[in-house]
Amino acid sequence: MKVLWNEQIVDESAVKIDLEDRGYQFGDGIYEVIRIYDGCLYMEKEHLDRLWDSAAKIHLTLPFTKEELSRRLRRLVREVGLTNARVYFQVTRGTAKPRLHDFPDPAVVQPVLLADIQPVSRPSAKQKIGIRAGFVEDRRWLHCDIKSISLLGNLLALDEAKQNGYDEAILVRDGNVTEASASNLWMVNEGILYTHPDGQLVLPGITKIKIRELAKALGIELRETAFTKKELLAADECFKSSSVAEIIPIIEIDDQKIGEGMPGKVTKKLLGAYHDAVKLTVQTHHNEK
Repeated sequence: MKVLWNEQIVDESAVKIDLEDRGYQFGDGIYEVIRIYDGCLYMEKEHLDRLWDSAAKIHLTLPFTKEELSRRLRRLVREVGLTNARVYFQVTRGTAKPRLHDFPDPAVVQPVLLADIQPVSRPSAKQKIGIRAGFVEDRRWLHCDIKSISLLGNLLALDEAKQNGYDEAILVRDGNVTEASASNLWMVNEGILYTHPDGQLVLPGITKIKIRELAKALGIELRETAFTKKELLAADECFKSSSVAEIIPIIEIDDQKIGEGMPGKVTKKLLGAYHDAVKLTVQTHHNEK
């Protein structure tokens, strides 16, 4: 498989990461995942904007412009040739010796860029039927708005949920629901859509941006406010959202049905609108080529 390594596209086996790369040593880096539909990088601009926001928050000077990174990613997409996939790319702060906690001088130490592409198919079965989730205490750090490669807290939460027989973890901090293990979380009650507001406790999702737009277009009232476990369990609908998962209904939490225990009307309406938005973007992309 071909991968992007800084400015070059090489065989995966050719990539050499230094023992003292700060991503390996400290988890000192950031990442993004963009869904590719029929060769189109969906919401690429928004993903790149978020990468730059994350870089600023960790004081990382990126050694390329958004336009340069976009060209590299698009070249990788063409060379790999997978039309329905996801591209994962990360930037670490590079290799500085000796191993010190201080951030190295960006004029001396160059960040390291890596990107790979893997095939991805739409999770249609889960979107149609829904999944089961369990509440897990949100023990992560207070910089959840940074898309950091340090994901151990998220992994532990998902593992706890899986150990209890659930498909997903719903994270709870100080009594309020924040998000899922790697997705934003939503509930619907009496036709009103709710999600946790952006801030340090949740990742500002790219799919969340699109759902905001779709809700407005569909006339669905959206309230971005914190809600409790009790309020979520009493909701009519629940779903999670991410770039790869799109929108997936959550029909049961801690063995309790949400609403009627099946994907709800608002969830299905938003999912249909999301699929339509993807189709329109792909058509426009190909018409402009």
